Amino acid sequence: MSSVDHSEPQSSARSDAVVGDRALAAWEIASAASSILIAEWILSAVIGRSKLVVAIPIALAFVLMIGSHRLRGETLRDLGFRFDTFLRAAKLLLLPMLVTAVLGLLAGWWFGGEINFLRWHAGRPIIGQLVLGFGWGLVQQYVLQGFINRRAQVIWGPGWLSILLVAMVFGGLHLPNPLLTIVTLGGGIIWAAVYQRAPNLFALALSHSLMTWVLVSTLPASALNHLRIGFKYFG
Repeated sequence: MSSVDHSEPQSSARSDAVVGDRALAAWEIASAASSILIAEWILSAVIGRSKLVVAIPIALAFVLMIGSHRLRGETLRDLGFRFDTFLRAAKLLLLPMLVTAVLGLLAGWWFGGEINFLRWHAGRPIIGQLVLGFGWGLVQQYVLQGFINRRAQVIWGPGWLSILLVAMVFGGLHLPNPLLTIVTLGGGIIWAAVYQRAPNLFALALSHSLMTWVLVSTLPASALNHLRIGFKYFG
């Protein structure tokens, strides 16, 4: 009796599933990024300071991301909300942070700007500002790494293709501010690469907060245009 070979249909089904999963991951990245862009470019400029309206597309993006995590069975630990990889991630981040700090100081001196480590939201205690910066950095790194990086790895796997996609998305979200786009593109490459080796959002958020503080304190405010992005960059 001849046996029926089911291997080819099964292999084809697995291949179709992989292609479908990659397409879904690409759609998820595009949806999350476009929601943020709508908030940055359209609503924040048209509505002005009505933060409630601006929050609508951001909230929808978070609903999408949380639903995606549940669908894929991803835990908080999987995303990088953990402590066992903190020291390894911190060690990987230490050298890039030191280099960034030195370059910031040199750029501030070269352009004749006033280096002032109390400039960042002057009037607020620096410790409180760093805590707020850590919280905001944690949110950004969760979106950037815990969601976009993980979905980029679904498409291309770990490595430079997925790392560059994450960095390009992060840099693109800071357009049309030229210097800030370049800085965030570089930071995005470093953070995405570190996340793939040691997924820890707390270490990345700390780095994000400290590097923002250093750049704001060393570079002239005019060079960064007060960190403005979207249509507000022109205002």
